[in-house]
This record gives sequence, C-alpha cells and structure tokens, in this order.
Amino acid sequence: MSIGVIGAGKWGSALAFALSEKNEVFIHSRTPRDLENFVSLEEILQCEYLVITVPAQQVSSWLKEHFVFSAQKILVASKGIEASSGRFLNEIYDAYVPKENIAFLSGPSFAVEVQQSLPTALVVNSSNEELSNSFAKLFPSFIKAYTSTDVIGAEVSGAYKNVIAIAAGICEGLALGKNAAAALISRGLVEMERFGVHHGARVDTFVGLGGAGDLFLTASSSMSRNFRVGLGIAQGKSQAEILEELGEVAEGIGTTYALHELSSTNKLYLPIAKEVYEMLEGKSPQESLRDLLSS
Repeated sequence: MSIGVIGAGKWGSALAFALSEKNEVFIHSRTPRDLENFVSLEEILQCEYLVITVPAQQVSSWLKEHFVFSAQKILVASKGIEASSGRFLNEIYDAYVPKENIAFLSGPSFAVEVQQSLPTALVVNSSNEELSNSFAKLFPSFIKAYTSTDVIGAEVSGAYKNVIAIAAGICEGLALGKNAAAALISRGLVEMERFGVHHGARVDTFVGLGGAGDLFLTASSSMSRNFRVGLGIAQGKSQAEILEELGEVAEGIGTTYALHELSSTNKLYLPIAKEVYEMLEGKSPQESLRDLLSS
C-alpha cells in the first residue's frame, strides 16, 4: 500500500518507520526534512492512505490552509482537545472528511520504543469497521492492532491521559511516593471515564488499551513529555520555561485548558484536571495537594 505520513516529529517518524515494514511510506511536514521518501504536500495528499500526526492545537488551521480531501482513507494519530473551542478532533475533521473515511489511533505507544521495533499494541477506532480493519492490516509484525467503533472514547482517553500525566509528573517531582502516584492515576482514570461517559463514550473503553493502558504508560515515565511538564511545575518553573526546555509540543497543556472550559460549561466534577489548570496558571503544587486531599 502507498501510505503518506503527515508530520515528521518523533511520533510521525516512528509511525513511518513502523508502517514501512509492509508498505511504501512517504512523509511530509511543514518544515522540509532531509528524510528518505520526503515529499511535497501535493504529493502526500495523493496517497490512498494518510496518517496525520499534526498536533491537536494546530489541526484546525492546518486543515483550513493545507488539506484537500480526495477520498483518502485517513488515520488521525494525534491526541488532544482544541483549547480555543473545546472541540474534539473528530468534530474538527468532520467539516473536511466524511466519517466513513476517518479513523483515530489510540493506545500506549512511546515513539522511541516503536522506533526500536519493541512489542506494542494499539487500537484503530472508527465508525467504519471496514476502514478500521484496513488500517489494522497495515501495521508491522511487532504491533498488534485492535479495532473499535468507540471514537469518542478513544478521543477522550487519548487527550485526558496527558492531563493526568502532568499531575503524575508533579507527584513524582514532589517526591510524594508510590502510594500517592497509584492513587492519583487510579482516580485519574475514574475522572477520565466520568468525562467520557458524559460525552457518549463507552465505559469499557476506559479499561482497555486506549484508556487505562495509555494512562498507565504516560503517567508513569519521564519518557512522556507531559510527565516532564509536571516535573517542571514541581520544580517551580514557569510554563514558558518548561516548554522551552522541552522543545516539543506537550498536548496535555492545551487539553487542560479545554477541560477547564468544558467542565465549567457542563458542571462536571474534574478535581485533578482543575488543579492541573490552576498550577499551570501559577498556583503552588503544595496548595493544590492540600486542596485535592481535602476535596
């Protein structure tokens, strides 16, 4: 198959590497890269299959400025909720791509381990089961690809886990211990499920690969960018300082702001997400800890 990967960051590059085991893969990004099979935007959009890793906060503008739909089969591999509007990615793509042509990737997957061909399990989520199965077959021998029709559950879990990962990084940075980390992650899963069910997600999604699996991975390792954001907050660094040191997009920050607006609008009880928002706005981690323990 001819597959085009849009986005040449760590995750896009890892997916291009993995998919090239069985397929001819081309790659494109806004910034030209000296990469094998790097092609222009016009060329990449001619591929039958597209894997898009454009960061969540840039998706809306990228689609408006660059995307032309011509019946491509699309797999969205980015995770997040648009901070400026509170829209899920499927809602943004809906104006450009028919539902039967789009799927969303979820599951625990650090790019560096995919690049090393280490065993990984992912979920391809789409309302079109035939499309999900088509994408699942494209993955290499070291990736087990499952399928699901719960798009909103995949979206919520993929976005929300990054917010909990920030909180987990703060917990680690403050040396609060493993008991606290386990409590935080498990209550984070409950909070994620509460938010997801409110938006129509299935409960079983949150105990699967895309929910608990991705949450446990992202919220327990400094390999996670969002976890490192939390470490920086615990060290008293500003958001600007953290992002400068990170040198990469941390999707959990934008998603935290989106969750703050959505929880206020829908009167949802999201205590961990609320405290992460407050800390990103300057509240001390110690004060947030006291408030969480007393709420």
